Amino acid sequence: MDFTRKLSFLVFILCVLISLKNQNAETRKGGGSSYSPSSYPPASSFDDINAAEEENNKVEEADEDYQQPTLLQYNFYQQSCPNAEHIIRSTVHRLCPIRSQDMPALLRLVFHDCFIEGCDASVLLDAADGIESEKESPPNQSLRGFDLIDIIKEEVEEECPGIVSCADILAGGPFYPLDTGRRDSTVSFPEIATLELPSPQDNLSDAIASFASKGFDERETVSLLGAHSTGMIHCKFFVDRLYNFSGNNGPDPSIDIEFLKVLRAKCNNSLSASHDSSPSPSLSPSLSPSSSIDVSVSSSSLDDGLKLEYEGPGSSFGTLYYRNLLQNRGILYVDQQLTAGEETETWVRAYASDSSLLRRDFALAMMKLSSYRVLTGPMGQVRLNCRRVLSES
Repeated sequence: MDFTRKLSFLVFILCVLISLKNQNAETRKGGGSSYSPSSYPPASSFDDINAAEEENNKVEEADEDYQQPTLLQYNFYQQSCPNAEHIIRSTVHRLCPIRSQDMPALLRLVFHDCFIEGCDASVLLDAADGIESEKESPPNQSLRGFDLIDIIKEEVEEECPGIVSCADILAGGPFYPLDTGRRDSTVSFPEIATLELPSPQDNLSDAIASFASKGFDERETVSLLGAHSTGMIHCKFFVDRLYNFSGNNGPDPSIDIEFLKVLRAKCNNSLSASHDSSPSPSLSPSLSPSSSIDVSVSSSSLDDGLKLEYEGPGSSFGTLYYRNLLQNRGILYVDQQLTAGEETETWVRAYASDSSLLRRDFALAMMKLSSYRVLTGPMGQVRLNCRRVLSES
């Protein structure tokens, strides 16, 4: 059942993005222009929400010093590796039954890579001479799924050696079709990852500022955090809210009392002393908020947490997460803070009521994230092994 639920979520997102992609595919094939989600389709289900809001902040406006030299292209590998997307998709489908619990981890990898200096697969690099790995940055130490990317890359390399970048495989291959043509970074950014990845303890203004620095507005921020709808969230990311919030020796007063009892029953107070406040959940230590909470406790106290599963075809992706926020049942502080602002709460209410609006906005925001500050053309390289840069010799 776990596999069926996770696969149904991923397949649905795939279908949404394919639908969005195909609307403009014909006009883009000839011109080779990149996809830019500069505006959203009308939110017909919400007359009180401005469905025709102004264009989203562009990444280039958020970082004026960065100039993207070459645009990504639709079907970039059509001539050089025409079976690339099929190989990636079929490999993921083959891995799903045996690694279903790791599928949400790929979504988290995308976020942790793209949010730091762009979608360049720098997060995949192991430490080596002259390279400090982003994997060793505190927010990234709980990342998983690197071996899944290795498996996909090996399959693609057998078909087309040295053609398809790790950045393209990571940015969209496992989940949805995107404009492609990314190249891989030759450097890693562990210090920037430590400083810039959003924290689970962020208040609303910090969270908005963090996402705005990458070109995302409040609507996109709220929709992206909807990724906290699948997988597991570990106690270490929120235990301070339960026992010693802001050093007050008590719980976060914003937590629903009954829900606080549930969380405390699963997360021991002894964790507070060893809690690391720096790790970032970003788009996942994922949670699947639902009215019925299925809790799984691991053997290691630091890894105790909540395993919250998507409810399946009878429920809608993400909407229960937003409904829980409206009931003060958000697990992460940064999530619950979305109800603290007028505009962000407006979108929380919108997504809590309209699953199709959430799916569309989440898909568009992920596509925008996957196109952030990419390396193209002569920049970067195409690694043969996603963990190591190519030798210059």
